[in-house]
Amino acid sequence: MVPAAGIGSRMAADIPKQYLPLHNATVIEWTLRKLLAVQRVRKVVVAVAEHDPHWPQLAISQHPQIVTTGGGAERADSVLAGLGALQGLAQSNDWVLVHDAARPCVQPASINRMIDELHDHPVGGILAVPVADTLKYASPREPADIDKTVDRKRTWAAQTPQMFRYGELLNALQNASGDGFIVTDEASALEHLGVQPRLVVGRTDNLKITTPDDLALAQLILASQSNLLE
Repeated sequence: MVPAAGIGSRMAADIPKQYLPLHNATVIEWTLRKLLAVQRVRKVVVAVAEHDPHWPQLAISQHPQIVTTGGGAERADSVLAGLGALQGLAQSNDWVLVHDAARPCVQPASINRMIDELHDHPVGGILAVPVADTLKYASPREPADIDKTVDRKRTWAAQTPQMFRYGELLNALQNASGDGFIVTDEASALEHLGVQPRLVVGRTDNLKITTPDDLALAQLILASQSNLLE
């Protein structure tokens, strides 16, 4: 599942960042190609904004494995809409992967390894990487000063895909919404239920495109991955 209803305001672009050109395609086309290259992925639900003029223009929107549905104002709303689109297609215990539209550099091998590691896990888990940089906690004022240094020994940077059972993910997101809990990623909704998702070691090149600098870096990464989908 790919929530793709956001506008990506930090890119300061004229169109949502998932439709920006990247290495002879668009960001979202690369993202979907990577997911479709995983043979165990049966369907990909893409949740787009209402009246999105860009998505229907992409040939990949007509791919037989892709299901399109309307998204929501927040990421969690789009994921819930995507889960709704899977009613009748997915059973409660089926695994669902949620992946950022703006992570086009994920490697199919990483997704396959995550599926292998989590297939019998009671909760599920996420791709993530241990934080390498020294972390600073900032003061609340602007411009910020350093309040303290954070111990990074047990600190990881969350990535996607994130993989959970259909029924449990649906329950977690509905529960979080009812509690007014802010969901930053799917794992946080599961954590809110009191369970512990697994951390699966990912790759640092699975970056999320947020700024123009990220787009330039993704261009270089995809050029180096040019043989992945051949």
